[in-house]
Amino acid sequence: MAKLYGKNYTKDELLKRVGDISQIAEARSVELQNGNEAGLRAIEFRTGSGFNFTVLADRGMDISSCDYSGQSLSWQSSTGNVAPEFYEPEGLKWLRTFYGGLVCTCGVTYAGAPCVDEGEELGLHGRFSHIPAKNVCVDSEWQGDDYVIWAQGKIRETRVFGENIVVTRKIWTKLGENRFWLRDIVENIGFDTVPHMMLYHINGGFPAVDADSELLSPTLSAKPRDTEAEVEKELYNKFPAPSVGFKERVYYHDMATDNEGAVYTALVNKNFNNGQGFGFYVKYIKSQLPRFIEWKMNCAGTYVVGMEPANCLVEGRDKDRARGILQFLQPGEKREYELEIGALPSNNEIAELEERIRKIRP
Repeated sequence: MAKLYGKNYTKDELLKRVGDISQIAEARSVELQNGNEAGLRAIEFRTGSGFNFTVLADRGMDISSCDYSGQSLSWQSSTGNVAPEFYEPEGLKWLRTFYGGLVCTCGVTYAGAPCVDEGEELGLHGRFSHIPAKNVCVDSEWQGDDYVIWAQGKIRETRVFGENIVVTRKIWTKLGENRFWLRDIVENIGFDTVPHMMLYHINGGFPAVDADSELLSPTLSAKPRDTEAEVEKELYNKFPAPSVGFKERVYYHDMATDNEGAVYTALVNKNFNNGQGFGFYVKYIKSQLPRFIEWKMNCAGTYVVGMEPANCLVEGRDKDRARGILQFLQPGEKREYELEIGALPSNNEIAELEERIRKIRP
């Protein structure tokens, strides 16, 4: 049953009040047209609650903008949405087309810093987010009194004499919801064992991130990646106002889980709108994504905090291999990854999540 405008409605009650459900909520396929985004296929979701987000079908079905009642959850970079043909894989040039967005997927055979791994030169964060999806389906249906809206597609990373991996991605939400779900099924359809690195680069921005915002998480430990992150490391979960010259700080978290193996993290601004509060949360399964990387980047113009569930670290594939933590996909093997991301519209919802986290943190 959908909760809309402060009231619960059944399917029958709603259909008596509208000519078509798109009056309230829908997923609509569009094509962007401006400058270097021209030709980029996108899917715009509206749930009817004020929660909206955009899936970029030609960028690995990643999620660009996301807002609740006009209040952005995500950080958008200066590049804007960029069509995949502008991708530059060498070194750090991935950043030329890094639009930020709520979810930017890094992987699937390498992620993290540029490196040379067993003689192969690898750039930043992999190819996934620049591969157009095929077999894209956008649809919706009533399931009892729930109206479910979804998009699904297949992203294939392959080459001759190399990996052959297909990711089937489904993103769905429901009428009246302030959240969505994302599920990836990663399958090695080739005949060789291949490296597998997967990282969900979830980028929170203003107003969820602002002076005195904080990261809520069941953190057992937060290890600085390097000397930059040693600076004020005890304040890893607190965020200052933007400043010129701020250097990124990266932390490796070990997280506690609830009884179902889930981890909840959130970026919250309790002072937003005269103390009303605002933020958003991420839920993921630790057995699927055992690592969590925090990207604290509070620089003027690049004012963002990344919450990044992953199966890897971010110093390069060669480093993960040397540490003995690099994961592999065997021929025919499948892995499943699940995320839930939702808005926290006020301090009431923030307090409920804080209590949930308090109960699972030892």
